Amino acid sequence: MLRILGAPKRLCDGLTRRDLLLAGGLSACGLGLGDTTSAAPSDEQRRQGFGRAKNVILLYLFGGPSHLDTLDMKPDAPAEVRGDFRPIRSRLPGCDVCEHLPRMAQIMDRVTVVRSLNHPWNFHGMMWATTGIPESNVPIEESQRNPLHWPYLGSVLTCLDRQRNGVRPAGAVPDNIILPFLLSSRRPAELYARPHGAFLGNAFDPLWTEFRGQATRSMVRWSNGPRQEIFDPYLGITPESRFEIAPEAELPADITVDRLHRRRSLLHQFDAARRTLDASPAAQTMDRQRGLAFSLLNSARVRRAMDLDREPSRLREAYGMTLFGQGVLQARRLVEAGCRFVTVIWDEFGQLNAGWDTHVDQRNRLQNDLLPGLDAAFPTLIRDLEARGLLDETLVLVMSEMGRTPRREGDGRGHWGRAYTNFFAGGGLARGRVIGRTDALGAAPTDRPLTAKDILATIYHLLGVEPHTVLTDRFGRPMPLVAYGAVVREMVG
Repeated sequence: MLRILGAPKRLCDGLTRRDLLLAGGLSACGLGLGDTTSAAPSDEQRRQGFGRAKNVILLYLFGGPSHLDTLDMKPDAPAEVRGDFRPIRSRLPGCDVCEHLPRMAQIMDRVTVVRSLNHPWNFHGMMWATTGIPESNVPIEESQRNPLHWPYLGSVLTCLDRQRNGVRPAGAVPDNIILPFLLSSRRPAELYARPHGAFLGNAFDPLWTEFRGQATRSMVRWSNGPRQEIFDPYLGITPESRFEIAPEAELPADITVDRLHRRRSLLHQFDAARRTLDASPAAQTMDRQRGLAFSLLNSARVRRAMDLDREPSRLREAYGMTLFGQGVLQARRLVEAGCRFVTVIWDEFGQLNAGWDTHVDQRNRLQNDLLPGLDAAFPTLIRDLEARGLLDETLVLVMSEMGRTPRREGDGRGHWGRAYTNFFAGGGLARGRVIGRTDALGAAPTDRPLTAKDILATIYHLLGVEPHTVLTDRFGRPMPLVAYGAVVREMVG
């Protein structure tokens, strides 16, 4: 089961209210929406896809998938480079794919593939990939909240939407949700920067979900110490696993909704006394988050959106009865119900260097875990959105922070930021296009080198946001939406 969580009253690393303020947790924009400035789009921009996308589903493959073993294969390279798998033809000319992605091969004519992404670092960087932050480093990427963090892509869209349209009414489907659980919370160490509102404020943090279902399959892994059998929900989950909303999902079994409302009345009485002593912005933020949780509990619209029993079992199985597959299906349901931005993260589970961080046992993990899961969920999502008439207005983004080393390192590949591949569909994007090229070893771009900032600029453009929009931080300083980067015109349909 999954439950939507609001921002915690106290950060898990023990930050005080003073620390939270210093970290930008309660910025001017978070309390009343700071000013933004943006030039009006030109007629030419509008002709080039500006504002075509209405919604976003971001599938984030955390860890860094091997471009050499997926969509940028090098069959003529030496054995230590080309890897264990052979390429197969896809419906996109010039884009052979791995033999373990047969269903993806059939829908690649709807996809734009970017093979020339690069940056100079070899560390995990979701903050770099999904925010406008101009530089990154290990301390930035391995701290959950940091004064140097920039706001998540979905948080920026929420801020701009609220400035234009106001706050969504009580009970509406939230506009920025991340599945399936808090980043890095299912492995031994909780390190990585979690997407949040940063200098926009806590009010623009995404809502995270929590998985409480049961894994049905296991795999012996040894990426972090001795071999151990790990039951991993990314390998399979029971059909009875469900998505539920907070705060009911956190309640003991004997607490009914009626009792919950009586407790809420008591809370109001305590709060009335507390506010006379503490009318601080921090208290106001807690009130908003708690109010949101109660409104979600009472929302029939949200309950319907989270009810996967409404989907035919055949469709659920097509997405894959895995944590990722059902998360992707849930993302489609949320977008259909009115959520603007949904993120599904394929995260590490059980050990460090798990998920797509394939330092060890790469062949087994790709062949029997990672590639089949992706090959079920992504093509089914594209076909499902297409059948419902939603693909043209929904951006589907498959992103990561890096690729893997050109030469294998033992039975895996290491980190490699100098060349990697992301792919995209829908929402005003070109259909059936390959952008950029890498050298014979997949080590570096040789044509059209691009960065994550170019991708972000293009996403904003398609969503009707001028990439040079300027936000205002808590000190009143102008902050560019994307510090550098340009719209990739070849990506736009």
